[in-house]
Amino acid sequence: MTFERIATDPEVLGGVPCIRGLRVPVATVVGMVADGMSVDEILADFPYLEPDDIVAALRYAAEAVRERELPLRPVG
Repeated sequence: MTFERIATDPEVLGGVPCIRGLRVPVATVVGMVADGMSVDEILADFPYLEPDDIVAALRYAAEAVRERELPLRPVG
C-alpha cells in the first residue's frame, strides 16, 4: 500500500512520518482525532492541511498497527 500524502524524510523531523512533508506528524493528527476533534477543528488548527490529509493519516496509522504484533493484556 502506498501513501501519497505521507512523507518520511530524515531531514524533516528526523524521518517521523508527516503529512506531505509539512512537519505535521501523522501521530499529531491521529491524536487529535482520538481526542475527539472534528475534521473542521483540525483544519482550523492546521489551515494548510486538507480533509484528505486527515484520512491519509488515519489509514497510515491503521496500516502501521496492522503490521505489528502488539502485546495485549488478557481480558478478565
